Amino acid sequence: MPDPAAAADGEVAGVGADLEPGTLLAAYRAGLFPMRLAARGPIGWWSPDPRGILPLGGLRVSRSLRRAVGRFTVTVDGDFRAVMRACADTPRPGGWIDDAFVDAYCRLHELGWAHSVEVWSIDPSPSLVGGLYGVAIGGLFAGESMFHRTTDASKVALVHLVERLRAGGGVLLDVQWRTDHLASLGAVTVGRDEYGRLLARAVAAPQLRLGDG
Repeated sequence: MPDPAAAADGEVAGVGADLEPGTLLAAYRAGLFPMRLAARGPIGWWSPDPRGILPLGGLRVSRSLRRAVGRFTVTVDGDFRAVMRACADTPRPGGWIDDAFVDAYCRLHELGWAHSVEVWSIDPSPSLVGGLYGVAIGGLFAGESMFHRTTDASKVALVHLVERLRAGGGVLLDVQWRTDHLASLGAVTVGRDEYGRLLARAVAAPQLRLGDG
């Protein structure tokens, strides 16, 4: 994998390669993640500087969000492919979650490296209204994408994920970029060197325990 420090523009360290499980795992261990440079374009290997992370002890849960948690049922690894498809349907620049990405991360999920959190409505009948997915290596959870179809559903997924990470040996929750939405929940930024130190500690930790099984 390319050296993250080679990201001349502060974000993209390399272009090309494939989405095989070994490639993806090597990338995350190196501090990289894949996104297409444009819809149907080549794969770019990204290393933002600064990098967004969410400290596991720093999640901000408002009173309204805490009340929202009780309005849904939440599962882990209940329907990974459906979560990825829903994230792909969410409008975003580049439309990078295409069939190749869905298939690649579903393979990682089948191998036990990728996980999803599903948020289901309770009434009038159960339906998938929010969720997120990402890759777990050691004590690292690299969050990839989230979606919501109902107010607060993606936030509920994140609250549940953080609870699972804290209980299951999580060390580092990588959120890639600190968006306004994530900042409101406690996300911060760190420089590339600091992220590298945090990452090395996280991937050396025992493997996270996240699933419901």
